[in-house]
Amino acid sequence: MEKPETVEAFYKRINHNTSRLSLHNVGLGLGHFNIFPRSFCSPHTSYSRRDYYKVSYIIGTGKLYYANQWIYIDRPALMFSNPLVPYSWEAESAEQGGWFCLFTEEFIRHDERMISLQDAPLFKAGARPVYFLNEQQQEEIGNIFRKMQQELQSDYVHKFSVLRNYLHLVIHEAMKWSATDRFEKPVNASARITHLFLELLERQFPIDAPDLTLQLHTPQQYAHQLSVHVNHLNRSVKETTGKTTSALISDRVLKEAVALLRHSDWNISEIAYSLGFEYPAHFTNFYKKKTGQSPAAQRKAIV
Repeated sequence: MEKPETVEAFYKRINHNTSRLSLHNVGLGLGHFNIFPRSFCSPHTSYSRRDYYKVSYIIGTGKLYYANQWIYIDRPALMFSNPLVPYSWEAESAEQGGWFCLFTEEFIRHDERMISLQDAPLFKAGARPVYFLNEQQQEEIGNIFRKMQQELQSDYVHKFSVLRNYLHLVIHEAMKWSATDRFEKPVNASARITHLFLELLERQFPIDAPDLTLQLHTPQQYAHQLSVHVNHLNRSVKETTGKTTSALISDRVLKEAVALLRHSDWNISEIAYSLGFEYPAHFTNFYKKKTGQSPAAQRKAIV
């Protein structure tokens, strides 16, 4: 299983001079930001996760694959991607213009006024990752990206604060557009909540490396990410699937545990910690209760 692509791996993939990384770092522990014209992009990218965020102003046509869906982009658009969701891009037109900026959570969170991006509306489960732009919006977003590119090349001592403000502006512009959109209400609200929960649950997997851990473990944590009360989430999930929220989480954790036992060389403790168990013994008890045999016995049976 591969780890999410790092910023350093991205620069290596596009043959960018990684020795310049320090020039674009705000400072130790303060995150990373950079901006590129989309001519740096490959026409086809692999379907995988990244450990950084991207905001892209796309000029050109193609297909964006994300989570278990895809969107055909046939006109200028603004795209938001985050580390929880695997995605890939398949260009269709020869012209692929625009810009993209990549940045880390630490870069945004250096501004105390900004909440974690995982709590921001544009990056929550079920959020729309693509916004198609009218002519006025194209002009506004294009100007912001051009200013970011100019600012990054400047010698101004506080340029990263300016860049952070430009990035906030792009995010807030998209949030305003989202607020003014009109969508047809789903026939069954419970089904919609359940769909969002199941999508968020699936986003937590696969666990890519033993030093990475499952981020969401309880119905309360999922409810917080979905901005609903946990009782509402539990009722909706039970009504739609006939199972409890906790049972669905446990079933998915078990499925991942089986996959790791079969297809990884991680030891039992590494698997336990990566799946969010505080102690390996807790994982062993969970697995034995679910399957009737211990993880160690399961692995021996596979071999």
